[in-house]
Amino acid sequence: MTDMDDRLNQWLRDAHAMERQAEQMLDGEAYRIENYPQLKARMEQHLLETRSQRERLEQCLARRGTSPSAMKDVAARFMGMMQAVTGAAVGDEVVKGLLASYTFEHMEIASYQILIAAAEAAGDTETSRVCEEICREEEAMAGWLAEAIPGITRAHLARAEAKLEEAKR
Repeated sequence: MTDMDDRLNQWLRDAHAMERQAEQMLDGEAYRIENYPQLKARMEQHLLETRSQRERLEQCLARRGTSPSAMKDVAARFMGMMQAVTGAAVGDEVVKGLLASYTFEHMEIASYQILIAAAEAAGDTETSRVCEEICREEEAMAGWLAEAIPGITRAHLARAEAKLEEAKR
């Protein structure tokens, strides 16, 4: 294998761990959302997409003769769990969750753009195709969040103004 192939494999393992982290974050957020049904539904939908993305990355890794990094996956899942748990302690959990999700989606988009370029440079057209597909899903989620943020923020503020405890989630 060339250095280029080694880097691509490393970055695919990183992306796999990133999707493990996303799974933990989305699962925790979606579980606790009670009063924002559209957000809950979209988080649950994206959780299914994220699991599929992880599986597609596993197939890319296997096709390339390697596998995910167990150590990176464990660390990423722990970080995702901690991100989901820490949100529960704040009064504006839903808003903080939107901020974290929107930021994370853009990190994922950039990661897949890097993977697409690396796969193309390595001549791995199948991995490039898979990463383009996943990138479009991440862009769709980021776009949905961008459109939803103002309305969810206003709904949160109205609930908070009315002193409703459920405003945070």
